[in-house]
Amino acid sequence: MPKSKYHVIYKDLKQKIENKSFSYRELLPSENTLIETYDCSRNTVRRAIGELVKDGYVQTMQGKGVRNIYQPIQQTSFTIGGIESFKESAARNHQNGTTRVLQFMELTADEKIAKKTGFPEGTQLYYIQRLHYLDGKPLILNHNYFLKSIASGLSREIAEQSIYDYLEHTLHITIVNSKRIMTVEKITQIDEKYMEINTNDYNCIAVITSQTFNSDGIMFEFTQSRHRPDYFRFQDNALRRPVI
Repeated sequence: MPKSKYHVIYKDLKQKIENKSFSYRELLPSENTLIETYDCSRNTVRRAIGELVKDGYVQTMQGKGVRNIYQPIQQTSFTIGGIESFKESAARNHQNGTTRVLQFMELTADEKIAKKTGFPEGTQLYYIQRLHYLDGKPLILNHNYFLKSIASGLSREIAEQSIYDYLEHTLHITIVNSKRIMTVEKITQIDEKYMEINTNDYNCIAVITSQTFNSDGIMFEFTQSRHRPDYFRFQDNALRRPVI
């Protein structure tokens, strides 16, 4: 399915901001110039700019234009507000990301799994345990549960590449929203083993638990993502909303 025109403009402007075609605090081309450049409507340009605002890349200033406020973060950073795959996150951070599948199996949700994930008992699931590396360092240990009826045909080979790419571009699933909880938990023996954590330096680990839904409102994924603490950083862009 082709991307909407506003998304193409959004991606192009975002890339230009990231590669410093627009300097920090520089004004982007005027709205009229962007309309002419991308051969599109005013609403299309405004929608693309709106996405950049939500991502914290630009700030709109009434009567003045759109200012680039993006500053790259040197340490590995993941987003809270958006939904992105590990592969997408690695690319955004200009790092080499690879994935090793430790376990891949099909199972039926029992009482314990149902309580943990939110999938009903008896649900057919894929369980995948994956270790994600950035620039050769093992930084994230993921425990993924995918609804088999939605993520049909999922395989170990796909899990080593990008599951979201497969879901969106092969199965044409629309991923809409994800509910997340961030906690700090004690390091387990599995964490210590696979992420090479020195427990003399750290005895806790950052954990992101998420339930992700498709366009039909069906939860198709539960993931517990365990992050090595010395490289953990999540970022978000918060917008102040008028008090009514």
